[in-house]
Amino acid sequence: MESHAEMTARVRQAYREARERFAARLRGASDADVHRVPAGGGWSAAQIGWHVAAVDASFASILAGDSPVPKAIADGETPRTWTQVVAGMPPSIEAGKRVRPPEDVKREDVLASLDASARQLDAALAALPEERATRFAITHPVVGTVALGLIGEWATAHVARHNAQAKRVLADASAT
Repeated sequence: MESHAEMTARVRQAYREARERFAARLRGASDADVHRVPAGGGWSAAQIGWHVAAVDASFASILAGDSPVPKAIADGETPRTWTQVVAGMPPSIEAGKRVRPPEDVKREDVLASLDASARQLDAALAALPEERATRFAITHPVVGTVALGLIGEWATAHVARHNAQAKRVLADASAT
């Protein structure tokens, strides 16, 4: 069985790799393409990046103990496993107001925010004690109750999901 330290190291590495692929996609696109909002509506690639940075900063705050959101897991309560979380994940989730991007975001600002939030999240993951990782959780209205120890997995999946979204948006932008 994987120890807390081994899981933390694995998740941190996976998160760093996913986040770097996403940032590279944003850096590599033309300025016009990264800022173009899809014709059918939705977010530009820059706005997607802003959202990812905002969510990662929120996750970091939760893990670091700067947020009152986590609650102790009650005796007899069982948070969802990562397999259960993934199986129940809908194709899309409406972003909350706090993590909805403004209309006008600039790639340079987004990339700086992505770097800052990634450093914060990586540090929070590295410092997360096993006791807090397993005894505290957050409850999301769509995702359900998730132990803090799975937030890194969630963040990694979130980045990958939005990297795929940005790839589609950028492909559509360069086709026009």
